[in-house]
Amino acid sequence: MRFFPPGGATRPRLRRGLALASALVLGSGLAVVVANQANAATGCSVQYQVVSQWGGGFTGSVTITNLGDAITSWTLKWNFADANQKVTQPWNATVTQSGTAVTAVNMSYNGSIPTGGNQNWGFNGTWGTVNPLPTTFTLNGVTCTGVTATPTATPTQTTSPTASPTASPTASPTLSASPTPTTSPTGTGGTHLPNPYTGAKWYVNPDWSTKAASEPGGNRISNQPTAIWLDSIASITAPAGSGYTTSLQKHLDNALAQGATLIQLVIYDLPGRDCAALASNGEIAPADLTRYQSQYIDPIAALEGNSKYSSLRIVNIIEPDSLPNLVTNASGQAGATSACATMLQNGNYVNGVAYALNHLHSVSTNTYNYVDAGHHAWLGWDPNFQPAVTLFAQVATAAGGFDRVDGFITDTANYTPVSEPFFNINTVVNGTSVKQSHWIDFNNYVDELTYAQALRSALVSAGFSSNLGMLIDTSRDGWGGTARPAGPSASTDLNMFVDQSRIDRRIHAGNWCNQSNAGLGARPTANPGPAGIHAYTWIKPPGESDGSSSLIPTGPDNPGGKGFDRMCDPTYTGNARNGNSMTGALANAPVSGAWFSAQFQQLMTNAFPAL
Repeated sequence: MRFFPPGGATRPRLRRGLALASALVLGSGLAVVVANQANAATGCSVQYQVVSQWGGGFTGSVTITNLGDAITSWTLKWNFADANQKVTQPWNATVTQSGTAVTAVNMSYNGSIPTGGNQNWGFNGTWGTVNPLPTTFTLNGVTCTGVTATPTATPTQTTSPTASPTASPTASPTLSASPTPTTSPTGTGGTHLPNPYTGAKWYVNPDWSTKAASEPGGNRISNQPTAIWLDSIASITAPAGSGYTTSLQKHLDNALAQGATLIQLVIYDLPGRDCAALASNGEIAPADLTRYQSQYIDPIAALEGNSKYSSLRIVNIIEPDSLPNLVTNASGQAGATSACATMLQNGNYVNGVAYALNHLHSVSTNTYNYVDAGHHAWLGWDPNFQPAVTLFAQVATAAGGFDRVDGFITDTANYTPVSEPFFNINTVVNGTSVKQSHWIDFNNYVDELTYAQALRSALVSAGFSSNLGMLIDTSRDGWGGTARPAGPSASTDLNMFVDQSRIDRRIHAGNWCNQSNAGLGARPTANPGPAGIHAYTWIKPPGESDGSSSLIPTGPDNPGGKGFDRMCDPTYTGNARNGNSMTGALANAPVSGAWFSAQFQQLMTNAFPAL
């Protein structure tokens, strides 16, 4: 379904740093395409685009394409035509400006451009009464000549291929946020709260509730709130024959009818989705960012910005597993895949998430964005942790500012306990740290709470708000039932102590699909007590399969043609991501998202706290 393996579950030597390909927000605006000399040794083209513009400010994006020999570093220069045009906040480049002359130099991670390749960077800027397009660029001293202009009108500007665009000082785009950080978006709604979960009545999805109540004993939890997964374009409108029964608009109307004040939506349809797994590959081609923006994010933003829903706090859970996959599964690690390498190179995970953050933030003060941050057994190792923090900060900057992010969520649709009650990372067994056990494997965390709190501190240090909040998905992390240890092991053998003491009963922490013996965790709760945690929440609806345990061909049982991932096969002996262990997956599972009665019953049986 929607859940993904850690970046290799063996030693940190398998986890290397991140090389971010791009952090450019793409969108409508003014574009200048600079054609170039086709010299085999030197040659370049540059696309300069005004993504959005408002009175006195604008966001620009620049794409450099190398048409000559491969280069390992780049310096791009141009002159603005007006003295009031300034670059004020660049990302993915170091920029200096003297008068109207602008010089942009690559960062340490994006200097190389192969022949035919490109690099993207962007910036916020200011302008006075006019904002003309640059007409001449040089790359490493070589002039890129042959200018054409292909302007695209936006609500704040008039355009002409030859004339300088002018802007209304008061107008602003309907669904595009001013990329400069603000405390109050320009759309509908009232006060933007530090924690939207505080004092809220959470929406209960009638579709899930009906399925849960139809199960024996299911009425004990059928009134619990769960998230709505918007996992395709069709999920927004739920057309006849699509397999979806309730549109987003209907869910929002249902929430009003329930008297709910908070609804949780999972934004989950990036280009090239699920690059490290097969159970829930997406519908949008890896290169088709425009479709993601115009057919998926824009319609969602339009509904969220409708003043009819201004009384609802709309929480967006942004693209589970996408950014963590770039950290561990894109290049050089045991879990690397060519699909993830493609998404790192083309930048469309970064660009897509940035676009979603910007647009969903801007439509109303009552929208809230929480970005997925994997889990401790994915990003908890030192070689993964800081690169993830750096990436998250770069994406927020690309989205227009740290204020686009209200928080992060960990353990989305995974199984890691909030806490391990019988040992912690400082526990020593017979003179040896538990970090050296096979299970922990030199990770810095043994549970989600300590990981979430440490990640929050690092993110605040990187520039995020001091009010940044964390969510933990507790829908399947309870690990109760008869297999739950009653206390710490008495063994003096390090590995035996950890294995007998841990409440997480998975065979390996890298296992993620329909796990045997799992149980419901803490019920959805706002402000559960630990510092910085906004809520424990059920983002993964209990009873929905992670993926099929065997190949199910496209047909009545698999109308969407969802893929088969061997990590959902209980007979599979594993791979590098789970230490070549058995998967621990339940047998006879349907495709991802389909109702799985046997799993639902097991989750209730092993719930902790018990039902």
